[in-house]
Amino acid sequence: MTSLKPILADSVMRALTVARCTRVLLVLLATLGFLHSAQAQNWPTQTVRIVVPYPAGGGIDSLARALAEKLSTMWGQPVVVENRPGSATFVGAVAVARAPADGYTLLLTSDSTVSINPHLFAKMPYNAEKDFAPVSNLVIMHLLLSAHPSVGAKTLPELISLAKAKPGVLNYASYGVGSQPHLIMEVLKSKADINLVHIPYRGGPESIRAAIASEVQLAVTSIPSAKPHIETGLIKPIAIGGTQRSPQLPDVATFAELGYQEVVASAWYGLLAPAGTPPQIVARISRDVNRVVNEPAFREKQIAGGFEVVPNSPQEFADYLRKDSENWAKAVNLSGIKVQ
Repeated sequence: MTSLKPILADSVMRALTVARCTRVLLVLLATLGFLHSAQAQNWPTQTVRIVVPYPAGGGIDSLARALAEKLSTMWGQPVVVENRPGSATFVGAVAVARAPADGYTLLLTSDSTVSINPHLFAKMPYNAEKDFAPVSNLVIMHLLLSAHPSVGAKTLPELISLAKAKPGVLNYASYGVGSQPHLIMEVLKSKADINLVHIPYRGGPESIRAAIASEVQLAVTSIPSAKPHIETGLIKPIAIGGTQRSPQLPDVATFAELGYQEVVASAWYGLLAPAGTPPQIVARISRDVNRVVNEPAFREKQIAGGFEVVPNSPQEFADYLRKDSENWAKAVNLSGIKVQ
């Protein structure tokens, strides 16, 4: 009969080897965790860049600069805003997706980048789900449809009647093909059965200036961009996004209350990091950003500017992004827009 001793000895040696390997692995993981924790505690030790994939001067740029100023004071390091507009936020998004995952390059963007573009473009230069780590949502911006004073309509029902009477005559400005204003107006066209002509511009400031100059009759922009010109009579408000009227423009009806619930005229601005950024650093940035955004003075300034302040944790933001992407997928399908 074959002796059991060699077999038992071999089994014991294998068990010991597995145990040693397991201990080594646990030590390595603990060491890695310690290093990441230490890295997060020491971070930042150099300039932090916040990339904004939109032109300077708009609502998102103002938010980024206000946030950067506060964070710079809190962190004791320069926090600079870098505007990299173009190609439906692709330019700025790709720059951050390819940046080192060390917390020193962040993306402050809108839902276009991760919730709309994947459903809109046949080819994407980045993967919206895999290339970014959610840090925190910041604000929700309810968008406003405005018109040049020469347009013979003061309300949305009047505008729709005018568009039906003059199909293809009225045009509207947007931030670009596939932007929120473009999708919003295409959904409105579909639901109201009207014909409006789309004129794309590079950003919100350009589109509102086009409406003021009567280059276009209509524009969909943020409240901060439009309100000063509404007060001076250069443009007039027609309808606004959201489920409730804006305290900044209480006399302007929402699309929803006028029967156009499918017109989701709202957008969020949030902060993302490159995928692979250590979770401890992501959590640190999120906590500090939430502290800034929840400061009473900062919060009141954003509310006065037409924003709804909605900071959250990385996990909450990730959950929100999944739902938001589903909602915009429906809007893209309804609009029929597809960019090759």
